[in-house]
Amino acid sequence: MAILDDYAGAALDVADWSPVQTRSEVTAFDRHLSEDEAADALRTFDVVCTLRERMAFPRTLIERLPNLKLITIVGMNLPNLDIDAATGHGVLVAHSNFANPLFRSARDATAELAWGLMIATVRNLAEEHRRMRDGEWQASTGLTMSGKTLGLLGLGRVGKRMAEYAKVFGMNVIAWSQNLTAEVAEAAGARRVDKAELFAESDVVSIHVVLSERTRGLVAESELALMKPDAYLINTSRGPIVDEAALIAALHTGRIAGAGLDVFDIEPPPPDHPLRRLKNLTLSPHLGYVTREMLSACYSDTVEAVAAWLDGKPIRIANPEALQHPKARG
Repeated sequence: MAILDDYAGAALDVADWSPVQTRSEVTAFDRHLSEDEAADALRTFDVVCTLRERMAFPRTLIERLPNLKLITIVGMNLPNLDIDAATGHGVLVAHSNFANPLFRSARDATAELAWGLMIATVRNLAEEHRRMRDGEWQASTGLTMSGKTLGLLGLGRVGKRMAEYAKVFGMNVIAWSQNLTAEVAEAAGARRVDKAELFAESDVVSIHVVLSERTRGLVAESELALMKPDAYLINTSRGPIVDEAALIAALHTGRIAGAGLDVFDIEPPPPDHPLRRLKNLTLSPHLGYVTREMLSACYSDTVEAVAAWLDGKPIRIANPEALQHPKARG
């Protein structure tokens, strides 16, 4: 059994793995594997445990893992998993149970990170931290949030929590998404505006929509051009929602004051990626949901699913058709 992308080395500490450790060999990988590396490293494994979209499982990888029988995922689906290929090869995919009380207790993780990233960005904390470490002193001025306008691109669960935080900070809140109504926005303490208004009026735009074909590239050059030159963009949702090249250009030219990013087109970004060199950009390595509470919920669910599979009674199977495959029946 393989635990993938355990960057912080926390997986085996935040949950009780004994129900599976006593019955299988568990190996945690603390770095991201390329597809070729994964094909080699995981060739003998029966079970792989993923954490959100950290590891892609395209058909080309699944076909190179002859022993693979079960993939556990966090959530109801994994966008970068070819579930048809998994089904065709008799690989079961077990999803999470978000009714688990542990998930409910950790549900604010992303909103809290988004708010912290926003404060760090508008006060230039990362760069000032670096200067202090280097023996230097302050070199920037920040933005006071009280009285400013927060624009929420998306007003779902995380967006609504952001609206609550904004009110405590004395901010005005506006929001837009494709299906948002004025009534829903008002109930959340926000004012529904058109998309163009959101970018033009906001002092900070924070993204909280789900990545889909409708939202891929939703924030592009035209949207960034509408923003105030002293405005900021925060993204803790998914990288491809923002046109990365357009954002880099806007930051490089000073078209907008800065941005805070927790998510990227490629994760982790290559060491020489231009985003790593921009001083008006605050970066964090996809920490939105990464708290001990959330990881405990994720991995407790994983243990439950793997133990059930070991018992011959698989649960929460996202591709039940795979149960009819000879590999699954065997």
